[in-house]
Amino acid sequence: MDPQEILEQPIVPQEPPRPDHDTVAAAIERRLQAERERSAAAAAAGSSAIFDGNHEKRQEFRRMVDPGIMRHNPRHVALESLQTLLKLAENIIAHPNEEKYQKFKPTNPTIKRTLVEPRGTLEYAVALGFHPEIDNFQPYYAWRKRHMNDLRIGAAIIKEALDREVVKEDREARRKAEEKAAKEAAVAKVKQAFYDDRKGRAVVDERERIARAAAEARRAAGLSPEPEAQVADHRPKRMPGSGHTLSGDMVDADESDEDAAGAARDDDDDDDDDE
Repeated sequence: MDPQEILEQPIVPQEPPRPDHDTVAAAIERRLQAERERSAAAAAAGSSAIFDGNHEKRQEFRRMVDPGIMRHNPRHVALESLQTLLKLAENIIAHPNEEKYQKFKPTNPTIKRTLVEPRGTLEYAVALGFHPEIDNFQPYYAWRKRHMNDLRIGAAIIKEALDREVVKEDREARRKAEEKAAKEAAVAKVKQAFYDDRKGRAVVDERERIARAAAEARRAAGLSPEPEAQVADHRPKRMPGSGHTLSGDMVDADESDEDAAGAARDDDDDDDDDE
């Protein structure tokens, strides 16, 4: 072909090779997986920070309950105080927009007995978000809404403590009931043994009385008393007859007895002569 003709031929642009469908799908999947991993890592970091903050707050509330309240007050006073604090918190959680649940008067007799007078209880209320205020020359403790997270955590810790104390009470009640049952069983056993002993003695006494009455009746009738039971003689008895010794000699049992008796008499005579 003439070079001039080659130059005059139109140039057709070539399309770049298209990627395979599976290759494209794999690349998309890798990109999505990387995005998911980054999102999961960010969420974990955020939840970890929230958890750490709540953990420290929970530990603070736990220390305020025990030893703060439980060890510094009589047990029944501490439990009643915790129940009052829990009721205040649950009322606010259930009715977050009603102001009547968000304050209390320290002069109220119940509040004074359960929150003001015991040790550590008013401090717990402050940690829940209650702060002292004066309204119309009257002291109040008003709750501030920014402490909702503290309120929820504090209420959860109170429930945890009360549940633990209920378990202790149940365990103590079972222990006392078992001790009482064991004592009652021991007393009943001793009484039964006493009754059985008395019953056995009564039977023996009755038999002896009947025997005495029977013997008295026989004597009154001129009869001889009942013969005593004969004691059986269990001593070995010699069998009559004869036999052979190991040397083959024949021995008569009666003769051997007589010989033995004679030998015994001879021994006695010898002893007399020696004297």
